[in-house]
Amino acid sequence: MALSKKKRAAQYKDLDLDVRSEIADLFRLLGDPSRLGIVYACLGEPVSAGDIARMLKISPSLTSHHLRLLKVARLVRSKRKGKQIFYTAADAHVRRILFDMADYALEHEHEHEESSA
Repeated sequence: MALSKKKRAAQYKDLDLDVRSEIADLFRLLGDPSRLGIVYACLGEPVSAGDIARMLKISPSLTSHHLRLLKVARLVRSKRKGKQIFYTAADAHVRRILFDMADYALEHEHEHEESSA
């Protein structure tokens, strides 16, 4: 059973400093457009670092660097298949956060377009 907004807000209002710091670190990590693009690239099917680099038009070495940071932060996970390593979003929480962030940005972009017309 889902909690009401009020109960859910009450549940999280007293998060301790360590938890708030971890959340802030995750947002800082996702604040880089390349890293954010990498996580979005990993939301669907498993994808190799080389394919991510080509999709985002960034160097393979930079892609690998970002993937290491994202793995340490538990935002992506990897699985070796033969000689290649494939990456996916770590879990449903990560996918939900990224989908919600994109929906929020697109919704507000649409509102901004309407107010500019």
